[in-house]
Amino acid sequence: MAPALEGIRILDLSRTIPGPFCTMILADIGAEVIKVESPDDPLGMLPGQEKRAAFDFLSRNKKSIGLNLKSPEAREVFYRLVDGADVVMEAFRPGAAARLGVDYETLSHRNPALVYCSLTGFGQAGPYRDLPGHDPNYISIGGAVALTGDRNGEPVLIRAALGDIGSSLHAVIGILTALMARTRTGKGQYIDVSMTDSVLSFLTLSLLRYFMDGFVPKRGFPSLSINIWRTKDGKYVSTGLIEPHFWERFCRALGREELIPYHHAKGEKLGEVHAEIQDAFLSKTRDEWFEIMRQADTCVSPVLELDEVVNNPHFAARGMFPAYEHPSLGSVTQLGFPIKLSESPAEFRNFAPAIGQDTDGIMQRLGYNPEEIASLRQSGAVK
Repeated sequence: MAPALEGIRILDLSRTIPGPFCTMILADIGAEVIKVESPDDPLGMLPGQEKRAAFDFLSRNKKSIGLNLKSPEAREVFYRLVDGADVVMEAFRPGAAARLGVDYETLSHRNPALVYCSLTGFGQAGPYRDLPGHDPNYISIGGAVALTGDRNGEPVLIRAALGDIGSSLHAVIGILTALMARTRTGKGQYIDVSMTDSVLSFLTLSLLRYFMDGFVPKRGFPSLSINIWRTKDGKYVSTGLIEPHFWERFCRALGREELIPYHHAKGEKLGEVHAEIQDAFLSKTRDEWFEIMRQADTCVSPVLELDEVVNNPHFAARGMFPAYEHPSLGSVTQLGFPIKLSESPAEFRNFAPAIGQDTDGIMQRLGYNPEEIASLRQSGAVK
């Protein structure tokens, strides 16, 4: 069966992580993604670029054209690309695309069926619209950091990129939704995705509780159900013992049946039960406890370090770290596709391209002859 998005062409103007992760997903399921890259991008001039490109799964399955969009000649090449494109993805700060002449209003006049997605830190409207930022800023303003703290109640930064990747996934949803709507209307549309808005999705349970009764969670507050526990070998396990039957199985497997009535203990008793559970966990190693709790069919998991995650047999069975043969570097491991489709699965077609690797082929498809391409390259408009 043909890939799900075969025939869909996407022009990707984005950099760093959020935009490229979005277009990686779309490329993995068959879209033709053309990275529109600056010829003088400093990242493209770093030593060891071949190795970096081989492991850069964010750019796999994509093509690259080098265009200096500040040049009128390069913009004309881009406009020709837009005429035959389905989607444009950009992640400039608000207003930058308009200054370059590659904004939705300009491009939609040429191609009314175009789906255009802007992925920014704070969105196209609101008091924070023009603020610079990165993931730590988005998860702080979005409330995620305030939910995570140490035993003293000090907030702790979350190193998983919730804002970056959360917004990438929302952009995928937005693009696919707009493409589906276009099949009925024939018209494209503009998509505004904010990384900070996306963080709020990870606060679903806390927001529901707050809207219901105004409850604001306290950082560092001890919990018997949801917690991290230190084990004999200095490692950790996590618990998610929300349902009573999982709590009961946990207490029995821990050898502390007398704690079953105290699932929701409060005050001084909560502290006592917490200390007893922690003391019990110190009697065995992390992996011993995981096996015991696994056999007890309750919600306890090991806290794995990154190298342990990569070598974990479960993720191997799920195909989450596939290896591909690179023509000069040998076996290269990448992140797998998390959605398993039975009829149109994601596939690997090519490693990340060098900047401008596909310029000639793409421009020839647009009608440029070799002499015109050479002239534009000499002027610095293309690479």
